[in-house]
Amino acid sequence: MYEERIGVEITNEQGVAIVALRATSISNPAGIESVSEQINKFIEAGCPNKMVIDFSGVKFFSSGVLGVLLDIRTRLKKYNGEVVISAIEPQLHRVFKITNLDKIFRFFPDRETAVKIVNAD
Repeated sequence: MYEERIGVEITNEQGVAIVALRATSISNPAGIESVSEQINKFIEAGCPNKMVIDFSGVKFFSSGVLGVLLDIRTRLKKYNGEVVISAIEPQLHRVFKITNLDKIFRFFPDRETAVKIVNAD
């Protein structure tokens, strides 16, 4: 059986936490749970109030990813923070529209634009 590997790279750019998802497909429940745990540990350790989730290269994700994003949003709200999404494929953006989540997240074409605008807010 093939075990999906989901890489996560968490960095800080100009005071904004960047979570880069490093997989073309994110659907394995164990992998999604691992990503969630890594991000939550980062939030607990540093209490960031600005976070960009970078979807560069992601072509597919399951609904579990939406749950993780909502959880991150809730956690950052405690610090008056915001999570935004960058570099998401148009077909994946439709998932946000269908679920009305496009109304609670902001989307940017790339990481650099997201960091610049989030820092200007």
